[in-house]
Amino acid sequence: MDRITLKARRVRQALAGIGLLAAAAVLLPVGRTSAETAQALPAPVLDEAAGKTTPETAVFAGGCFWGVQGVFEHVKGVTRAVSGYAGGHVANPGYELVSTGSTGHAESVSVTFDPAQVSYGTLLQIFFSVALDPTQVDRQGPDWGTQYRSALFVSSPEQERVAHAYVAQLEAAHSFSRPIATRIESGAPFYPAEAYHQDYLEQHPDAPYIAFNDMPKVHNLQTLFPARWSGTPALVGRAAAGN
Repeated sequence: MDRITLKARRVRQALAGIGLLAAAAVLLPVGRTSAETAQALPAPVLDEAAGKTTPETAVFAGGCFWGVQGVFEHVKGVTRAVSGYAGGHVANPGYELVSTGSTGHAESVSVTFDPAQVSYGTLLQIFFSVALDPTQVDRQGPDWGTQYRSALFVSSPEQERVAHAYVAQLEAAHSFSRPIATRIESGAPFYPAEAYHQDYLEQHPDAPYIAFNDMPKVHNLQTLFPARWSGTPALVGRAAAGN
């Protein structure tokens, strides 16, 4: 039997004995979800230099990593998106420990991409448009705690410049009704999550949590950024099977 995460257990317990719509009203916080606030934000004015051919990696945190990973796996030019943990002070953390909020980690996704096909700035545009509500502090959708904060863990000074410039661009344009809470951090080690977390959205598309919270994000990616959509996801399991 597949391992059951703490989050999946909580969702199933909340759904037991009541309808999905009623459960949604209980699970969702006051306010709108990231799926409901999705919008095609403008492209960044400042982006990385053109002509790069070496693969790059950037780490994104935006609530539960299942949905963030699911979005990036469907972006053309992304070759790998791995769920994991970043920004904490404990080496090699596991899901149950991170879920206590005591390690300082955020559920994150390490995205490896081909800059000749998709730039870091474009990944930021997609992330802020469909993957999260960047105005929420230490929470996303039904998930609460510092482990669900939104953050950009940049891997180079150039990524840091682009990230700061894009957040400033969105703030100046009043793209959101509240201030952007997404933090920009550098130098944080990334630890891959357990195998049962990888490709979770693709493996469990009908799970109530995924169907309600995360599948709409993937749909919004396809709808709002059709030129960036890849119908064949860059699955972690597929890559591992090919090794």
